[in-house]
Formats: sequence, C-alpha cells, structure tokens
Amino acid sequence: MCGICGEVTFDGSTPSVLAISRMSDTLAPRGPDDSGIVSYGNAGFGHRRLRIIDLSEKARQPMVDGMLGLTIAFNGCIYNYPELRRELEAAGYSFFSNGDTEVILKAWHAWGEACVERFNGMFAFVIQERDSGRIIVARDRFGIKPLYLSQSGKRLRFASSLPALLKAGDVDTSIDRVALHHYMSFHAVVPPPRTIINGVKKLPPATMRIIEADGQFEDRRYWDPPFGRAADESTMSATDWRDRLLEELRAAVKRRMVADVPVGVLLSGGVDSSLIVGLLAEAGQTELMSFSVGFEEANGEKGDEFVYSDLIAKEFGTDHHKIFVPSAGLMDALPGTFQAMSEPMVSYDNVGFYLLSKEVSKHIKVVQSGQGADEVFGGYHWYPPLADSNDVVGDYARVFFDRNHETLRRQLGADWTDDRDYSRELVAHELQRPGADTPVDRALRLDSTVMLVDDPVKRVDNMTMAWGLEARVPFLDHELVELAARIPPELKLKDNGKGILKDVARMVIPSEVIDRKKGYFPVPQLKYVDGPYLDMVRDALQTRTARERGLFREDYLAQLFEAPSQHITPLQGSELWQVGLLEMWLQTHGI
Repeated sequence: MCGICGEVTFDGSTPSVLAISRMSDTLAPRGPDDSGIVSYGNAGFGHRRLRIIDLSEKARQPMVDGMLGLTIAFNGCIYNYPELRRELEAAGYSFFSNGDTEVILKAWHAWGEACVERFNGMFAFVIQERDSGRIIVARDRFGIKPLYLSQSGKRLRFASSLPALLKAGDVDTSIDRVALHHYMSFHAVVPPPRTIINGVKKLPPATMRIIEADGQFEDRRYWDPPFGRAADESTMSATDWRDRLLEELRAAVKRRMVADVPVGVLLSGGVDSSLIVGLLAEAGQTELMSFSVGFEEANGEKGDEFVYSDLIAKEFGTDHHKIFVPSAGLMDALPGTFQAMSEPMVSYDNVGFYLLSKEVSKHIKVVQSGQGADEVFGGYHWYPPLADSNDVVGDYARVFFDRNHETLRRQLGADWTDDRDYSRELVAHELQRPGADTPVDRALRLDSTVMLVDDPVKRVDNMTMAWGLEARVPFLDHELVELAARIPPELKLKDNGKGILKDVARMVIPSEVIDRKKGYFPVPQLKYVDGPYLDMVRDALQTRTARERGLFREDYLAQLFEAPSQHITPLQGSELWQVGLLEMWLQTHGI
C-alpha cells in the first residue's frame, strides 16, 4: 500500500519540496490513486496513495494531527488496527478518520516506542514530532515494506525505493565493495544497512530509529524471536503442533482480509498458495479471484504449473485467471522489470511476478501470496544436511553460497576484491549469535530474518507495487512465525521439507498438490541464457560503461559468453544472468 518519501534537515534549513516532488513522481506506480506533500519546520513528507482502507479523503496522507502535533507518512497495513483503535478510544483518544494510519499516530502518542510491538502487519513509517523536532522511523519485523535512506551532511532523505532517492539527486552512486561481495556470494542478498551503492542505506527490519533534532539517532531492534523449544511445550506431540499451527494459519489468513476493497490470491499451484485458497474457502470467502502465470518451456524444462493451479481453482471454485507469457512477451517485459527493482535481484521469477502483477492489477488491488513458507517451515534442500552439522557456517556456505571467496577473487576485477571474505563473516555472525538451539534452527533464523527480507520479500513488494498492487504474506504473520520457531526441526524437515505444514495442508487441500516435486515460478529461458537473451546480456556487459566500471575480469566474462549453460551456481542459477543482471540494473538506473 502506497509509497512514502521525504527530507529532514538538521541545520535549520528548509526541506526541498522540489526534491520531495521528484521522489514522489518516481513512486507514482506504488500509489496511483492520490498524492500529497506536507512540509513543516525541519521535515517535508511526500506520499503516493493506493486506496485500500478508508477510501475517503479523511485518510489521505501525509496525515497531520494538529492536536497531537504529529505528522506521518506511512506505507503498509496494520491488520489489527480495529482492535487497537477500540483500545485507544477507551483511553480517551478521538479519531477523525476510519483507517490504520491515524491509529499509528495515536498509538505513538499513547505508547511511544512500544507501539510497534502491538502492530500486527507490514509497515514502514516516518513520524515528525512538531514540538520536539524529533523524527521517528520504523520498519516491520520482516522488512516487508521497504525504507531507503540517503544522508548528505545535515540532510536526510528517505523513500520507499532506491531509484526515488536517485531522482532527488546528490547521491554517492559508487559501488559498495562489501555489498558487491554479498551480491556475488550470498545469492544476491545484500543485508541492511547496505545497498549496492555507497550513498543509499536501508533501515533494518524490526527496527525503530529515533532521530533527535540535531541529527543524532539511536536504533532499537524490537523483535528477535527465540528459535528453540519452550519448556512448557516439551511434551507436545506432532498432532498437537499440527493443530496449533492450523489455528495460527487460519488467524493469519483471516487478518489479511481486512480491506475496503476485494482481496485475491496469487495461486502458483504450490502447497503454500493453495493452502491460502483452501483456508479462505474454509472461512466462507466466496467469489475469490485467483491468478497464475506460465512461460514457454526451454531445454525440455516446463515453464508452468497450470495443472496444479487449475486443480485448486476447480476444487474451491475461484474466479481463476491464467496468464501465459510467450518468449517474445518475456523479452519485452525485462526492461520494465529492471526498472521496478529497487536493488538488483537475480531470481528469474522477478519477471514472473512483474507480469502476473500487471494482469492482476487490472482486476483487483490486494492479493495474498505464499512467500515465506519455505524459510519459516524448512522447505529448502539445504536444511536437511545441516541436521547433524558440526560446522554450521561451513556447511551452510557450501549449500547456499553461489561461489566461495577464492573463486570470487578470480572473477571480480582487481579493484573490487581483497583478502576479506565479507559474506562468510556476515553469515558466521548471524549463525553463531545466541538464541537458536540447533544448526537447523540457526539456518532457519538466518534465512527468515535476513535472506528472506532481501530476496523473496523484496521481490514481491517491488514487482507488485510496480503496478499498484498490494501483496500480503500470511506466512510472515509474526505470531505464526514465533510459533513456527518453536516447532522441533525434525517436524519441519520430514517429508522432504515443510513436513508439519504439509500435515496441516492435508486437512484442507487435495493431496495431489502436496505430494509432488517442489515447484516455483519457472522461467527456463532465463536459466539457460541463449539466443536474444544472450545477446542482451553480452551487449550490456560489453558497453563502454561496463568496461570502465571493471567489475568483472574479461577472461571470466569470455568463459560465460562461450558456454552459458555450463556455468550454473549450486542453487541452479546462471552465473551469466547474475553478472549481466547487475550491469543491466546499473545501466537502467543511470548508475
């Protein structure tokens, strides 16, 4: 829901409304229904609105509460806002609108920093306190809603996308060498606060930042769930866990139906999205719209899973829409896909989500989607080998990293690497910190709180919001994840992964969707970079701009051009697409 931007100064100067306007214009696809700019004192806020909750003008943003002396720019949705509103009304607060934005303002005034701990939802917001000059910045627990920051001297700018900050100007666009290491090693995941360029940072998830009037600030991480067994749950059986999980899933899906417009489902045909459809049907949802996308096959690899999405649509009587994308349509969509990326994202299904969202947005404004289930419930193939690990850092790196440090040094240009293995250091820190009982728990915590944020979650937000479509992810309901973190790892790893989730699914959806090979958005043309795709990537990497940048060694690029299909990462990604995507993204955004 929406896009936010703004400028805050700490030297007494007036924020640039022109810069805010440029950022807001760039964010227009995220909020095509309305726009606004408010500037007072040391801060100016901009907002692009997607009307979903309280469609009236009373809920427009930036929202100002003159009585409390607060201004807010907010992106997201607080699913439990009706309950919070009732609590605040009981405490004496009165409301002039009927949405969730005003609830955040009153909650901050009533509960201060603790307010975010009460929010169930996805959010990125910035609040200005009129009387103190303080700025409050916060992001949801999983970073579902983005927030990028650019600081220059005594001026801070923020926006829902990195390209919006670029449009405002005065950004250091030099490449961050550590972020480049993460991109090439940690499967294109660049964790906060870094981005691929030095001049833009991002607020970490589950973080509140309090910025004083002089620019000094302090961060507080307000959520870090334990990944281990609770003492009072030690006697629970597999059936007990299954029943508790089903109850939490029902609640998570139901919460994400709160809206003043219809809510649909992105239906891939996999167990996760199928389960969402089944739970909605179980709850009595009728006339549910569902959407699937498929592509041409390549190298004998099938490009769609329509057989399974059709089965679910028929079983639950959804109003189902199938989008088939021929190869020519895929090529035509790639420039728009690169434009929609706030950061370079290598996964092939970016274009799948982009094209699916384009079609869905013609029918509906809000959808539920199944992202997060694999990271939360152990669905990936790299978890079982960690069950008996005596070296969780080394074992995780072997199964997840695209390449080791020694290999990377032979591939990056001489100016872009040194002796430090930054990615392994980062992963080691996350895996070895306290709060997780077993190696599998440690890997699940890393993936659900770090990798997930800057790969699947970011991908879904960027590609859906490119078309003014809001995606809600029930598997990342924080109460559900807190429960899942306590479920014994062996219950998650059984049945080739997500065993406990499959147990729940068997109570709701047909077994044909559950007992099959794991699927995803298959885009085989991009996995086997060939024909026009090879020409596109080669052209980008051989431009004068790319050569002067010198990110990659010429001999490495020559090997990739000669035999793209022979250079596949451990996670079955194309090395050529990885390096080409980075350069095409940089060129798309004029970096």
